[in-house]
Amino acid sequence: MLATVDADASRFAELRRRFPQLACTCCDASDMTEPPFRSYPLFDLYLIDGSAHCVQITADPARATGIVLAERSTPR
Repeated sequence: MLATVDADASRFAELRRRFPQLACTCCDASDMTEPPFRSYPLFDLYLIDGSAHCVQITADPARATGIVLAERSTPR
C-alpha cells in the first residue's frame, strides 16, 4: 500500500485502520535522523518502541508499539 508512486496521505488512515493496536504518527521526512525500517517512493516507515521509559526508534518489529510515516516531498 505504501510502495506505489501514487500513495498519498490517505494511506496513513488505512494504516491506522489495519493496525489499531499501534500508535501512529505522521511527519515530514526531514524531521527524522535515524535510518528508516522501510523506504517507499513517497514515504519512509519507522517503528517506535515505547516499552521503556523513553520512546525510541527500533528496527525490531517484535518490539514495535507504534509507527511513524515520514512523507518525502519528492519520490525516490
